[in-house]
Amino acid sequence: MKLDPKDWASVRAQFRLSPEYVHISNFFLASNPRPVREAMDRHRQAFDENPYTYLEDNMFARPEDMVWRKVCETAADYTGGRAEDIALTTSTTQGLAMVYNGLRLRPDQEILTTRHEWYTHDEAMRLAVVKWGGSIRRIDLYEGPEDVSTDAIVGRIEAAIKPATRILAMTWVHSGTGVRLPLKEIGDLVARVNRQRDEADRIIYVVDGVHGFGCSEAQVASLGCDFFSAGTHKWILGPHGTGLVWAREGQWAHITPTIPTIMAAEPANAWRQERDPQGATPAAWVSPGGFLAFENQWGMIEAFEFIKQIGRKRIADRVAELNGRLKEGLAKLPNVYLHTPRSAAFSAGIVCCDVKGRDPKDVVARLKAHKIIASATPYRHSTVRFSAGIVNTPEDIDKTLDVMRTLG
Repeated sequence: MKLDPKDWASVRAQFRLSPEYVHISNFFLASNPRPVREAMDRHRQAFDENPYTYLEDNMFARPEDMVWRKVCETAADYTGGRAEDIALTTSTTQGLAMVYNGLRLRPDQEILTTRHEWYTHDEAMRLAVVKWGGSIRRIDLYEGPEDVSTDAIVGRIEAAIKPATRILAMTWVHSGTGVRLPLKEIGDLVARVNRQRDEADRIIYVVDGVHGFGCSEAQVASLGCDFFSAGTHKWILGPHGTGLVWAREGQWAHITPTIPTIMAAEPANAWRQERDPQGATPAAWVSPGGFLAFENQWGMIEAFEFIKQIGRKRIADRVAELNGRLKEGLAKLPNVYLHTPRSAAFSAGIVCCDVKGRDPKDVVARLKAHKIIASATPYRHSTVRFSAGIVNTPEDIDKTLDVMRTLG
């Protein structure tokens, strides 16, 4: 079926999702829509037919023919930033690791973060501190959904900032609770604090943004952060093993690259001439090199174009509508405790809950027996987690709620 972006049935028809199931774990790993699959197939066939020439012509020949540049341009159109501010990665995790490993703390400086972070974000910070020094301090931003407000969250962060705070590490949408942070207002706070600081002590604001990237209307460049890492194989619906880091103009200069790149000439030229690379670090120097799955990386172009066809506001509204319907239904069940705020301003595409007297894994198994795919969060406190996206229908939500009502 040809895509009609105004028809949700047509949008769903672009995916090969099994019609046997209600797929309500869309936060995890995307099923790729038809244009993305076709792009990967096209690149893969060309590599199979003539691997040397296809890579040479599209990666190392004329700058205007380098496909990775087109990937950055397409991504920049979506983020609202510039193509030269984007580094290409394989995942959110890789991007965060490169940022924290590249931002060297002094022994007297710290990373201020939260107790709501997912393992890989927290571990990226820990490994960097183990290697370079400094420290990490973690705070709670809320105890439950009733505590979530812009003033409360920003107030807790402001109270926790100390002179030693060099990096502020936040996650846009917490995958253990579904809470969505007011990133822009946090960015405004950081800007106010930084006006009173010298350059060497200014707070660098780093965001794990993957669960808002693709299901929120906000553009990354408007959020006030310095670094934003996100995989593009979740809400962007891109090929597996793809992602990016966007940085505010001038911020890449703070980063020391971790992995040699093949997306910039200067580092390789410096090696041939037996000297160090000259100039401040640009994004391209941070993009990891090596021979990647280029058919996947280059297929990112079609993923961004696919969601652009549908429209970022239309997608954000649909995600809010479906997950709002789910939250309203769950909130009416006496045996369910909803961890996710019911307000769309403080949630996105993830809904987490507890079922009284039930282990989350057992609830997920019960749902799966009814052909509904949910998940149990792998946090210290595990919850039942749902995630409705543009492949879902209101009927999918109602079927899910019907099964949840039987668990009382």
